Amino acid sequence: MKTQYYTAATLDGYIATEDDSLEWLFALGDPEESSYPAFIADVGALVMGSATYEWLLAHADEVIAQAGSAWPYHQPTWVFTSRTLPAVEGADIRFVRGDVRPVHADMRAAAAGKNIWVVGGGELAGQLHDAGLLDEIIVQIASVTLATGKAMFPRRALSPTLRLTSVQQIGANMVELRYAVERQRGPA
Repeated sequence: MKTQYYTAATLDGYIATEDDSLEWLFALGDPEESSYPAFIADVGALVMGSATYEWLLAHADEVIAQAGSAWPYHQPTWVFTSRTLPAVEGADIRFVRGDVRPVHADMRAAAAGKNIWVVGGGELAGQLHDAGLLDEIIVQIASVTLATGKAMFPRRALSPTLRLTSVQQIGANMVELRYAVERQRGPA
């Protein structure tokens, strides 16, 4: 069981524009031709920030066209937010706030041995990293730049370090990098 931040980013390290647009990503290919189908099969719970959740709500027509329903996931999902947000009918969505540690314990229990996917929000992934709960970063780097936007991982990751575990080309426009998050070991 791992807590994995699986995302796509531009060559200059952004996951979205400043106004949360992902249009740059959709022109680059079909997610079904990436590692996504195998990845999602091993996911037992999801966690996302409110901007990611609101993007899904705002693009409901596109989600329905792609997934066949207003909510594309069958796994329980935790949404970190400080505001009251509308729920998606029939979806197992839990709105939470505060420290990621107690929520992570609930997610682990719900995932029942499968992985936890940090869907979106570089800041949320950073909070899980800061708490020592992030196990892996999987990023698909796209052959585009934005110059500004929402940072993929707004943290300094110097110690513990990230250890590259694999590199895979995806078509002509992307490469997937997988990093294990190495945790500091205490004195022996």
